[in-house]
Amino acid sequence: MSSVSKYFSGLFTGIKSLLTGMGETWKELWTKKVTQQYPENRETLEISERFRCELVMPHDENNEHACTACGICEMNCPNGTIKVTPMFIETADGKKKKILDTHIWDMGMCTYCNLCVITCPSDAIIFKNNFENAVFEKRKLIMQLNQEGSKLREKKKESKPTEPII
Repeated sequence: MSSVSKYFSGLFTGIKSLLTGMGETWKELWTKKVTQQYPENRETLEISERFRCELVMPHDENNEHACTACGICEMNCPNGTIKVTPMFIETADGKKKKILDTHIWDMGMCTYCNLCVITCPSDAIIFKNNFENAVFEKRKLIMQLNQEGSKLREKKKESKPTEPII
């Protein structure tokens, strides 16, 4: 192939590529935009359900939570942002029982991988999509998830069948 034909072949390939790109640009001009006008639209802001930003431990109206202080969330955290501190108490029948003392989460170190929520056997922690967490001091990013005076939610006893189901 001669150098002139190579030149024109490359020129036409470039023009075809340019027109393809310009066609995509023109199509994009007419599609619906999804940009949010934050902070002007705080009341109508739509955040995806899958968005993860703030780890919380839900408490009910009696200030009870579901965390058993097993420490699985702490073990599965890839960079150590969760610290679960258990406390041992003695029950009425003389047995020792482990309960949650503090559940600390460092938002500044968290990678929001969701491994802690996925592996929690009692579904005690969840991610909320509250994203307005900007602070001026790094120490304010360390949060205690369990509330003061909270306790473990009592499990309801389920009736077990006397005969095996076949």
